[in-house]
Amino acid sequence: MAKLQLATRIDERVKKALTEVCRRRGLKMTHFIESAIIDKLEELEDLEDLSQIRQEKTRPLSEVLEELGLGGDLSR
Repeated sequence: MAKLQLATRIDERVKKALTEVCRRRGLKMTHFIESAIIDKLEELEDLEDLSQIRQEKTRPLSEVLEELGLGGDLSR
C-alpha cells in the first residue's frame, strides 16, 4: 500500500504529550498516529451501525427462544 504524507496543525501540548508517550513506550509516532486514526474511523463506523440497529424492529426474547426450539419460558 502506498504511503502518503499528511500535514496537520495540533496544539503544542498535544504534540509534547504524544512525543513523550511514544518515547517512553518505544513507539514510532507515525505508527501511533495511523493506529489512532484507524481506531477513530472504526469507532465512527460502529456508531453508524448502532444507529441503524436501533431503528430495527425488536422481538421479545421468549419469542426468539421459542423459534429456536428452546422454549419461551424464561422462569427456569
